[in-house]
Amino acid sequence: MYADKMYELIFAWKMPLAFGICYTSRIKAKGDDSLKVELRCWTLEDKKQLMNICNTVDRSYLSDRLPDPYTEESAKWWLRMVLEHDGKDGIFRAITVDGRIIGNISVEQKEDVYRQDAEIGYMLITKEWSRGIMTKAVEAICREAFEKLGIIRITGLVYEPNTASRKVLEKNGFELEGLMKHAVVKNGNVYNLCVYGKQREAVEE
Repeated sequence: MYADKMYELIFAWKMPLAFGICYTSRIKAKGDDSLKVELRCWTLEDKKQLMNICNTVDRSYLSDRLPDPYTEESAKWWLRMVLEHDGKDGIFRAITVDGRIIGNISVEQKEDVYRQDAEIGYMLITKEWSRGIMTKAVEAICREAFEKLGIIRITGLVYEPNTASRKVLEKNGFELEGLMKHAVVKNGNVYNLCVYGKQREAVEE
């Protein structure tokens, strides 16, 4: 495991399936050392909390593939998928504050000739924005993904007006590699899509 002052491994436990060890990472939120923020593995028991997050999160810059409304069946399907793939071709973590799940973050490996690349995605409930939580969460999961998945880069795709998300990636060493013009249609709006990339070497330095 890479050494990092921004997060520390607190404990580990076996996943229900034979995926090896799943780590929980404690991270520090901006300006509040008393806040206990962790990334932990999802479990089937998290169904209700997952539903609550997905039904209350701001969807302005999220993909439409997130079901709306987010039903119990949607939660069951996604959590089973996570248990099947976590640690094999993806890293999926719940973001928690004092034991409450407040968001989700994942890095999913691509296939075929793109298999050494992976895409990062995340969401956080609105009241927890602007506290530095997601910046630290991205840092922690990128290190874990590079270690466990054998990838050499991570890609982040962000709608151009989503300046907050762009700053999160930039603070974590992601570089703007290109702009796909008029690539996104969301809620009647047409957005450019920013393509960000982070190389494995940037983490190992």
